Amino acid sequence: MKAPATRAALDLLPVETLSRLGRLEFVARGLVEGFVAGRHRSPFMGFSAEFAEHRQYVPGDDIRALDWRVLGRNDRYYVKQYVDETNLRATIVLDCSGSMAYAGTRAAAVAGRPASKFEYGRRLAAALAYLLIHQQDAVGLVRFDAALSRYIPPRSRPAHLTTLLEDLHAAAPGVETGLAAVLHEVAERIPRRGLVVLVSDLFDDADAVISALHHLRYRKHEVIVMQVMAEEELSFPFAQWARFESLEGRRELLVDPRALRAEYLAGLERFIRAIDSACGRLQIDYVPMNTSVPTAVALANYLAARMARG
Repeated sequence: MKAPATRAALDLLPVETLSRLGRLEFVARGLVEGFVAGRHRSPFMGFSAEFAEHRQYVPGDDIRALDWRVLGRNDRYYVKQYVDETNLRATIVLDCSGSMAYAGTRAAAVAGRPASKFEYGRRLAAALAYLLIHQQDAVGLVRFDAALSRYIPPRSRPAHLTTLLEDLHAAAPGVETGLAAVLHEVAERIPRRGLVVLVSDLFDDADAVISALHHLRYRKHEVIVMQVMAEEELSFPFAQWARFESLEGRRELLVDPRALRAEYLAGLERFIRAIDSACGRLQIDYVPMNTSVPTAVALANYLAARMARG
């Protein structure tokens, strides 16, 4: 499937991105529920190629499912059950809060200037949507800032990619973060178990975010957390007195960064360690994304590593 030749597609899916994704695929690790035969494991039994288990024959079962070898050895009637394969229903949750507008000077260039975290994130979302719809999987989109602002239900039709790309292209960073509350809402709104991909800088209370991730896993969704951060946020290289301005309010503070650096980095390390540790316990993929690495490269590296892990 080729990307649609629209302004949104040309901006969000450049040729280098498509070329890097060309040989990659995404396969769900957990069980998913879909509508058509596909490449992902379903919780429902059927007549696909992967054997699951034997079950004792009961009147009304299809005799074509009988295991004649078991009958020959044990003189007992058992039917073979298989794990159905199905298409994936994925929901991409994109953070459009004010903090995502930050663009450090070391970020990979987009249209000749360093990409903001938001620009980086929506390109990640566009690439994932392209890859999954190319596989005939269903993809939906959630955008949020202080609250959920847009919900597009998953669809697998090629034309749906245009809808997603146009929406991403028109989006812009908003106001304050409401990450934890939105994730709780997403957990309740998605009707079937599937995949939830969160693209965010995760700027919210760590315990609240972890609680929301618990909720998603309780609803049996597979979850991937892509934390998008600028290099300057990770290393805090500032050395001169500077005016720091909140992107989610009108607060400004004139400070000496050298006096804050150690405390800031220690706090950031605690935050990331808490999220990473919780993701490990919940069997969630935690994927750090540094905006200094081009989007296509970072996503291709993650997908290749995921495929290698099986």
